[in-house]
Amino acid sequence: MIVRILGEGQYHVPDNEVDALNALDDAVEKAVTMADEPTFRNALAALLGHVRAQGTPLPAEELVPSDAVLPAEDASVEQVKELLTDEGMIPG
Repeated sequence: MIVRILGEGQYHVPDNEVDALNALDDAVEKAVTMADEPTFRNALAALLGHVRAQGTPLPAEELVPSDAVLPAEDASVEQVKELLTDEGMIPG
């Protein structure tokens, strides 16, 4: 799957990481729902860190459609609310 981190770039993340990404995405969504800023910061950092650790950065000149769009690490709870869908930010 291709994941874009806003302000950073795109990563190719192996499909076998989708379950882990969904678990981390669920933690972000729960923190947003509870408006729990410290938990939100930790959950978002964990999600973005997993993408960076397990994904392979795509070259900046290689633009392909993204399967998921994640906020920048300094995004606010309100900004993340705008990215959430019924499936969270990670489809699947």
